Amino acid sequence: MSKRRSRNRPSRPAGGILAQPFKQPQNNWSPYHILSPQQLNDLHEASMNILENIGVDFMDEEALDIWEAAGAKIDRSTEHVWIDRGLVAQALETAPSQFTWRARNPAHNVVIGGNSLTFAPCGGMVYASDLDRGRRPGMLEDYENLLKLTHVCPLLHFGPWEQVTAHDVPVSLRHLVRLSRGIELTDKVLSEAAHGRIITADNLEMSRIVFGDDAINPPNGETPDPVMGDVINVNSPLRFDDRMLGGLITYARAGQITFITPFILAGANSPVTMAAAFAQQNAEALAGVVLTQLVRPGAPVIYGGFTTNTDLKSGSPSFGTPEGAWALLVGGQMAQHYGLPYRGSGGLTNAPVVDAQSAYESNWNMWPCVLAHTHLMMHSVGWMESGLTASFEKFVIDAENLAMFAKFLEGFEVNKESLALDMIAEVGPGGHHFGTPHTQARYRDAFYQSELADRDRFDNWEIAGSEDTTVRANKIWKKWLKAYEKPPLDVAIKEELDAFVARRTKELENINLYD
Repeated sequence: MSKRRSRNRPSRPAGGILAQPFKQPQNNWSPYHILSPQQLNDLHEASMNILENIGVDFMDEEALDIWEAAGAKIDRSTEHVWIDRGLVAQALETAPSQFTWRARNPAHNVVIGGNSLTFAPCGGMVYASDLDRGRRPGMLEDYENLLKLTHVCPLLHFGPWEQVTAHDVPVSLRHLVRLSRGIELTDKVLSEAAHGRIITADNLEMSRIVFGDDAINPPNGETPDPVMGDVINVNSPLRFDDRMLGGLITYARAGQITFITPFILAGANSPVTMAAAFAQQNAEALAGVVLTQLVRPGAPVIYGGFTTNTDLKSGSPSFGTPEGAWALLVGGQMAQHYGLPYRGSGGLTNAPVVDAQSAYESNWNMWPCVLAHTHLMMHSVGWMESGLTASFEKFVIDAENLAMFAKFLEGFEVNKESLALDMIAEVGPGGHHFGTPHTQARYRDAFYQSELADRDRFDNWEIAGSEDTTVRANKIWKKWLKAYEKPPLDVAIKEELDAFVARRTKELENINLYD
């Protein structure tokens, strides 16, 4: 009897997440503003005080030249710059509030700004993990598999990014391999490391090969839709190092995107109070935004935040906390105040394994991101172990959450048909609506259908094998990999790209770009 019941158990919906169309969720509801007008003004004034009276280090000669030419007070001996509020106001006049990020497949273009949300996978992870092989140093095969999963998942809008380090590729060649593989394996928007001038120049040349000469370094006064971008991490507190500045200047000058992102741990590299951490984050982000506009007025730039509290027992960052949620909401409100697109981070967790902690901590980041009208949600899927590990199972679990957010943001209709008063009257007290024409006409797509969740009774779940969420996610990512199909790539572009990578491989194979 039990076996018959298990055979007749309803199968999960065909297609699931992969059956959904590629589109950006639209958040048409008002953003959640955590700050009062007075608090917002106080944070702004504190940030201006930091920029004007305390200042910021810019550890790059060209950056100092740019600041000096703009009239900022600088001290070359200490590589220090004081930025007056007039320069901030001038930069905010030219920084775009919205732009389109072009993909090599125009159907995968994304809008950054407005009410659009963009979901990006995890990035910068050292280890890969799955139920079959456990936790291990990332390899090129892991990176390629994550790219394939990203390509087939319609909730993800990014293509290549360093989702996991490929330890079997020499360090100085990794950007070449990552981006060339990314261009070949997915046709979603491109993102690659803004690390110094050499790496970014290679990234721009590969982008030029794909998108044409006009896409990179357009004539002065023109800023066409960008095709490349990446994070500029502030070396908090109050310091931009030479590697990040080389990337910022190179990308901004070419009209490409930078996400200016302070990494602030309250109690460690900022004062322990969250208000002070927010003021410092705002000052550091605005300093980077101003520099992009001095390099090229109109260059696309995103106001980023990566602020959370420190675990004062261990000194480590804490993710999925109330304080981190405040930071995401404050960052979004400040970015809106300045008319800038906003970058936050979604699926962050300290959890070492895929468990309840990893789920609730990630949701404590995803919800504030959505409520804050975050335009670019980085690390949306796969993030584990404080950013050390990319988990294939958590990739699926997080993608399920993104799918539910997309459904949630669609809202619901209130009209004659949806109110269905005739059906309420026809069924009356004590009846049911399973067989009504209203239900029969709508049941296939009336509600969000989970590909991952098990909503059956305990005994049926036990008969079917007692699989928990992680086991089910393991099966799903393997199914997604089987569903992957390589997108077409023009033969001439592929040949030119391969030739460039081969040439640069020879030129860089004995050079350490990370000295």
